[in-house]
Amino acid sequence: MTDRSTLDARTAEEVRAAADRVVAAVSTVIDGKDDVIRSALAVMMAGGHLLIEDVPGVGKTMLAKALARATGGTISRIQFTPDLLPSDVTGVSVFDQAVARFEFKPGAVFANVVIGDEINRASPKTQAALLECMEEAQVTVDGASWPLPDPFMVVATQNPVDMEGTYVLPEAQRDRFMARISMGYPDEAAERAMLRSHDRGDPIDDLEAVLPPGGLAGLAEAARRVFVSPAVETYVLRIVGATRRHQEVRLGASPRASLQLLRAAKASALLDGRDFVLPDDVQALAGTVLAHRLVLRRTGVDARETQAAAAQRVVEQVVSATQVPLQ
Repeated sequence: MTDRSTLDARTAEEVRAAADRVVAAVSTVIDGKDDVIRSALAVMMAGGHLLIEDVPGVGKTMLAKALARATGGTISRIQFTPDLLPSDVTGVSVFDQAVARFEFKPGAVFANVVIGDEINRASPKTQAALLECMEEAQVTVDGASWPLPDPFMVVATQNPVDMEGTYVLPEAQRDRFMARISMGYPDEAAERAMLRSHDRGDPIDDLEAVLPPGGLAGLAEAARRVFVSPAVETYVLRIVGATRRHQEVRLGASPRASLQLLRAAKASALLDGRDFVLPDDVQALAGTVLAHRLVLRRTGVDARETQAAAAQRVVEQVVSATQVPLQ
């Protein structure tokens, strides 16, 4: 539990104003998707990683690039392909003849925001190269560990429709993503605005950081100081625990999921200008944080229902059946 006195309402309102500037800046590139942008920013503030699962062409990669630019972070992009090697991701030791010793050459993962395009197209061996990075924010090569930049966030994309030539993400890797979101198609007005703005060039070229140096780290620190009552903590634990007992679930949400749901709720509360978490914050994020972690029994999935939709439905059932605590 966090001491509420460590973050006052004035600071929370200042953070909200800064976050609103980031959302407004990214909205100049991603039209009509403020809710999606806020969700991605909440994950970044909470120190998590984001999985964007949607069809091609809806702006998954553009969202990640715009978010990194608006917050002043460094960006690295990895195009995941079947021939991608783990060393391409993490880096490799190369023998330097001039000094007669091995020198570490950092891989593409050394950036504040690492975009993993079509992550499920790389082999499981290459996917596994991200496990240590995402959990411990470091890379270990030849017995030596190298810290990754702070903050560090992986934004991975995958296409849920075209599954030919892909490898399903293992449970251990899905569990390291704090949240899974979908962009969805824009409405007609947003798509019309996109036609006009993108026709004159790429608007991301004009996007500049709206936070001062270290500003993102400040947002993340403020999110950690948001107050959580014992009642809300219990609410989180009961929701996560219920996923493990649901009759359609073979593997429920992990203890890591409990921690990440709480962290995401704290960041979401701060985005709304509050220095405390409400049960509403937990309810709003439960599906985004928990659904992709669940492994369902085959008998529990209707043939007409996708695995993702079934997992989302299970989380909604769990949330509706869990008693909301009195504040």
